[in-house]
Amino acid sequence: QLQLVESGGGLVQPGGSLRLSCAASGSGFTLDYYAVGWFRQAPGKEREGVSCLQAVFDRANYGDHVKGRFTISRDAAKNTMYLQMNSLKPDDAGLYYCAATEPQLSELCDLRPDEYDRWGQGTQVTVSS
Repeated sequence: QLQLVESGGGLVQPGGSLRLSCAASGSGFTLDYYAVGWFRQAPGKEREGVSCLQAVFDRANYGDHVKGRFTISRDAAKNTMYLQMNSLKPDDAGLYYCAATEPQLSELCDLRPDEYDRWGQGTQVTVSS
C-alpha cells in the first residue's frame, strides 16, 4: 500500500519561496511508476490541482495559477517528489497535498483531484507579511 508523507510547508512572505517534499513508501514500485501530483485546498474552497507528472515520462502539467512560478520534480532513487514554489502570493496559501495513482492513459497527466486515489495528509503553506 503506497503511503505518502508531505513536508516543507511553513510561513513565508509574499514573493518568497518554499520547497515541498513528498516521500513515498510501502509500495513495490517507485514513484516514477505512478502519475503523481500536488494539490491544494484553501479554507472554504474546493481542492484544486497545482501540478502533476505523468507516469514514467517526466512531462509536467501546471494549473494556470502557478505556471512559471512552481516546478514539480521527482527523484526515483529517493522515492520522493518535490514542488518548488517561487514568487509566492497570498492566494497560494492552503493545505498542500501530494497524491498518486496508477498510470493514466493520457499523455499529459490529469490535474483533477478525483483522478488520484492515494493521498498524503497535507502540509500547510501560509503566505503572509
